[in-house]
Amino acid sequence: MMRILLTLAITVAIGGGNIAARAEAASPIQKDSDIGLWIWTDKYTYSPGEQMTVRGSYRVNQDDQGYTLFAYIINNQTGVRTYFTTSGTSTGAQTIFGGTPDQLDAGGSITRLDAGVSEVNQAMIIGPGGSASPMAYTIPNQLGMHTVIVQLRDSRGGRVLKNAYFKIGVVDEVVNKSGNVEADEVWVNTKAYHLQGVVFVKNATLTIEPGTFITGQPGSQPASSLIVTRTGKLMAAGTRTRPITFTSSLPFGERSPGDWGGLVLLGNAAVNWPSDFGNIEGLPVSDDTRYGGSDNSHDCGTLTYVRVEFAGAELAPNNEINAITFGGCGSDTVAHHLQAKYGLDDAFEWFGGTMDASHLVATYADDDYIDIQIGWAGRLQHVLAVSGLDFPGNRGIESDNNEDGHGETPITNPRVFNVTLVGSADMNERGGSEGSGVAGAYFRRGSGGSYNNILIYNWITTGIAVLDDATISNGALSGNGVLMWNNGLASGMPNTLAGQVAADVGGKANKALPLVQLIPNVEIADPDLIRPLQLNDPDFRPRGGNPIFRANWILPPDDGFFDQSANYIGAFGDERWDEEWVQYHVEEDLLPAP
Repeated sequence: MMRILLTLAITVAIGGGNIAARAEAASPIQKDSDIGLWIWTDKYTYSPGEQMTVRGSYRVNQDDQGYTLFAYIINNQTGVRTYFTTSGTSTGAQTIFGGTPDQLDAGGSITRLDAGVSEVNQAMIIGPGGSASPMAYTIPNQLGMHTVIVQLRDSRGGRVLKNAYFKIGVVDEVVNKSGNVEADEVWVNTKAYHLQGVVFVKNATLTIEPGTFITGQPGSQPASSLIVTRTGKLMAAGTRTRPITFTSSLPFGERSPGDWGGLVLLGNAAVNWPSDFGNIEGLPVSDDTRYGGSDNSHDCGTLTYVRVEFAGAELAPNNEINAITFGGCGSDTVAHHLQAKYGLDDAFEWFGGTMDASHLVATYADDDYIDIQIGWAGRLQHVLAVSGLDFPGNRGIESDNNEDGHGETPITNPRVFNVTLVGSADMNERGGSEGSGVAGAYFRRGSGGSYNNILIYNWITTGIAVLDDATISNGALSGNGVLMWNNGLASGMPNTLAGQVAADVGGKANKALPLVQLIPNVEIADPDLIRPLQLNDPDFRPRGGNPIFRANWILPPDDGFFDQSANYIGAFGDERWDEEWVQYHVEEDLLPAP
């Protein structure tokens, strides 16, 4: 039985080994915690009266300071908190052992995790009764989204050092959705929605409330998908505290990329197909799958604080759809704070259009993380791509113009600022659908674009690849500010400019080096991020005194879209804009402990 001693006299059973902690007098000096901590429940949606289990894991990361430990659940509709203690629940603030803020302020024992132990898995924090288990918690009749939080505060309970979050929904009904949405409809967060087959939204607006869970059904024929046609609109405006989640219906630990189809938004903005329109890949050719036109302001809807997980199922042989696909969406479309996780194909893909997007997180894809083609000319800022060990993907960014005509217009020509691309550290893991960690950024087939303040780190083959003469000759590809480190792992390249931009990529000549030598502000230096390779609970912010905050990086323009305060390289400065609504959990780690 693994146990961690959290006070002098109380233990909490967490299953698996033996970890020591010691109580000491509180030090008046506290530093930010470097501990890795993540939690999860046994499922996403519950009915009132069910019991909930919460598990957690941590990595000490050489952090040996003292903490006070709080665990509670928030009703996100009302803001009311219920605290968990070893003797029951409390509506007043208490540590997990019952200490109140007043008692902590008066002085009390603290705990220090044993720095000699690197990781603990499968800690049961809340669960059904039994003398060796923590308290049971019964889901109350309070419908909507709730957030479970395990919080580490300083030794007096005054300053938050670390939060771990997990979102659940309390629902009174499961609604099966099949066929089309052809009249205005609202999906509410007091119900769970199961997609059965392909659901088209046309001649109507589908509104999804913040905090709603939508699941695709593995094995559905055709694959469960939500397709917003050119005549439809999706209004899915989640929030940081109540994100909207599209996921697989399988149990935690058993979900896989490709369990269901994905989310597709189609519009009437310009594309560079000679016919001025195309049909989105992965779906049968029909008027419902057409995108493109001449309305560059076309509004596909609003997508904010939305997470799409385990998508990418085939709708035709060898023809998957992506986690989130935009085809011909125009500038009135709103898209920010989106995560695509564990997709069997690409995480995010644009086929033409003029829409903008920001604060995107792409994790553990089987193909590319950001895929751009067919003349997309929008703006993009604050983008993170993270390669996993089980699904390392292929390219952080893959940009094409048009594979059938490299000179077709309008040219793929986005303006991009503040991107962090993190590759897999383990070359022995499985590759993606086209290889393994091919390149951080991969430009070909005549694509252009302005790429600024880009961090490329830990990609197996190369940091940047530029292929095809048209990509060079059209003169539309440029940049300012690139920081690269530890790329070219497969060939053991040194951390020099030539080493970061390999001469050969997949048997093709890489034309990146001459171009990169012309880009202002290219640096080869260790970015010294906090926890960039710690899956489950990474932190991509920089430590102090490193090149991320150098004074030479270009400022984004103040044009109404870009955040000009992002005067650093990469997706993150000091702010954790991914905290609370993003999940980095590795799926296999969610299996219950044996």
